[in-house]
Amino acid sequence: MFFATDVHGSETTFKKFINAGKFYKVDVLILGGDLTGKLITSFIEQPNGTYTVNFLGNEYVLNDRAATTEMEKEIRKLGFYAYYTNPEEVEEISANKARIDELMLRLMSERLREWILLAEERLKDTGIKTYVTGGNDDPLIVEEILNRSDYIVNSQDKVVKIDADHEMISSGLSNATPWHTPREVSEEELADRINKMLQQVRNPKSCIFNLHVPPINSDLDTCPKLDATVYPPKPILQGGAVLMYGAGSTSVRHAIEEQEPLLGLFGHIHESRGATKIGRTLCINPGSEYSEGILRGAIITLTQDKVKSYQLTSG
Repeated sequence: MFFATDVHGSETTFKKFINAGKFYKVDVLILGGDLTGKLITSFIEQPNGTYTVNFLGNEYVLNDRAATTEMEKEIRKLGFYAYYTNPEEVEEISANKARIDELMLRLMSERLREWILLAEERLKDTGIKTYVTGGNDDPLIVEEILNRSDYIVNSQDKVVKIDADHEMISSGLSNATPWHTPREVSEEELADRINKMLQQVRNPKSCIFNLHVPPINSDLDTCPKLDATVYPPKPILQGGAVLMYGAGSTSVRHAIEEQEPLLGLFGHIHESRGATKIGRTLCINPGSEYSEGILRGAIITLTQDKVKSYQLTSG
């Protein structure tokens, strides 16, 4: 199988994920949470026919279609959403948060639908099973869009059979973060959702835990500790250095220690790429570098009762 996560709207990274199935010659593709992007970049049409674009703090004037196409390509690679507009609409929308939220949701939905169609086109005749979940950053509408596919399986809150020997439980939810993202829940609710899936699992020892948030203090969840009393939250310094801590989930760790599944697949914390063991369970976070158009992933080979091999990939 091939596992990747946290593409955050990056079209380049998502296309690489689709192509990874054939490239790595795997039987199963699994994409963990956080599918959607976070920012809109406006292409503002001027009276003289040019477009002005504020991109990564720089102001650009684009004189022709070739220039806008090239800029939009770079924006989509970063996971941003290009929106063609005019000065009057910009002024109107900027003063109305509800309009901004509505536009963001529409652009997110359009791109995800495009991705699903592309994945179906490229994977449908390959026989490669493909499982996708949303993540804590994703709006609830991702569930509706994923459920429309007759090929890609939305595995959120489900027990799916990867093959004759291995089942997989999946959740894109996370514990609380300083960012107050759409699909954060309490540790108690996360534990309850995991336990409800486990009640349907035939053999937890051969199960795969595909859970967006990693187990706490596992080295797969280490990130800067943020001061949530300001917005945007900023890193806390200690002795002149950024204070690091484990931001993972206690309920996820408890479930792993209690059930001892074969394999755990995690994401959420982009900078904590790696693999570790919790008891007998191999836990992997492939990390994410989506903004560079780089696909971080893991190729994993399973036998009936063990992980035969794994390899972290980047490309």
